[in-house]
Amino acid sequence: MSVTLIAAVVALVLGHLAPSLAVSVRRYGWYRDWIGWLNGQFPDGSFWRGRWGIALALLPPLVAVGLFQLSLDARMLGLAELVFGVAVLFYTWGPRDLDVDVEAIAQARDPASRREAAARLSTDGATVPEGPALVEAVFRNAMRRWFGVLFWFLLLGPFGALLYRLLVLSVAGDAARALPQRTVGGARTLLAVLEWPVAQLMTLALALVGNFDSVLGAWREAGGASFRADHRFLLAAGRASVRSEMAADAADADYADGQVAIGELPELRDAMSLVWRCLLVWLAVLALFVIAGWVS
Repeated sequence: MSVTLIAAVVALVLGHLAPSLAVSVRRYGWYRDWIGWLNGQFPDGSFWRGRWGIALALLPPLVAVGLFQLSLDARMLGLAELVFGVAVLFYTWGPRDLDVDVEAIAQARDPASRREAAARLSTDGATVPEGPALVEAVFRNAMRRWFGVLFWFLLLGPFGALLYRLLVLSVAGDAARALPQRTVGGARTLLAVLEWPVAQLMTLALALVGNFDSVLGAWREAGGASFRADHRFLLAAGRASVRSEMAADAADADYADGQVAIGELPELRDAMSLVWRCLLVWLAVLALFVIAGWVS
């Protein structure tokens, strides 16, 4: 727990204080090249081009990281494990700064530049979120850039963080475009399974930091109580939370006087505020577990 907490704080701080370092480190061209090599080795009809062929792409880097992770257990009083955990979490975090991307949309001066900025929130590499979909895109990106990596790092250490990041790369971006179509389908299914518990815990945090009744209602209506492997309930809860936030803001004098311009997209500001509050809740819970472990 303590390793996870320290690694998460370091990843956040470094990402904000040294964005150029984050950009230079978080490069995944090697994974795209690896997929390209596999494409050249296996013909049509092979396991690689089937639904679960993604396993061939994932296993070598994951086995290497997993074995190295096991070899560091209890070395140097856990310092080596901590350093390795921080390095992997920093590498798999993001890769882009969500605050910067959302701010670029809000500050865009014309529809063309706004659409260009919104494209950075696209999670399928093709569809550019617009209008109400922008709020959903903020929560989906928060899950894939922050919460998913953090959750699987907590459960499986660096192995889990890298597994999640590689799966996200396998369904969006250059790596996904290089994968056979059926292989991408298998990657999407596996990613949906990994994201289901993350989305549930994010929704719980949203209920705690926002309007509990609105979030609970949206969660139920979107099928959050089922075990269906998707995260639509998180997006519904995110929209409900933002609506509640904006309704509360509308009661303020500044909004009543019309002092906030429509072009500023206050819904994006509220979505990012909720995402940050959810992350603080997660880190606070981690801190409580660490303190409880020290006390016991």
